[in-house]
Amino acid sequence: MGKVKLSKEQIASLQAYESCDTQDLADPRVEALVTELIGRVADKWTMLILEVLTERGELRFTRLSELVPGISYKMLTQTLRLMEREGLIERTVHPVIPPKVEYKLTELGLSLGAAFCGVWMWAEKHLEQVERARAAFDQRSKS
Repeated sequence: MGKVKLSKEQIASLQAYESCDTQDLADPRVEALVTELIGRVADKWTMLILEVLTERGELRFTRLSELVPGISYKMLTQTLRLMEREGLIERTVHPVIPPKVEYKLTELGLSLGAAFCGVWMWAEKHLEQVERARAAFDQRSKS
């Protein structure tokens, strides 16, 4: 079997991944939290809400629903509740008529948004490669 030749970028990516590997030292509670967070907050709606609240600050429910394209009121409500439970957002109810409810990111939510920023940076850097791969796959699938 021949040796696999890796580019400098591939080697750097593998080294970065290895530096993040804490499996042997990981507290089982941390491992469980990461698994739960990926399932709960790494979904499309949470990421979009994080982005909107990061850019716009504190927002009312209706304005938030306008700024997150395609989200239903039911899904927005469910996602906001989960985010509040995880400590990512703060919900403030103002005692006025009609009730005024506003949502803003907590420090914890802001830090998660910063962590997800890496995904956006990766997407920007690799957009053309992904588009070429998709086009090639779609072309092969037609055959």
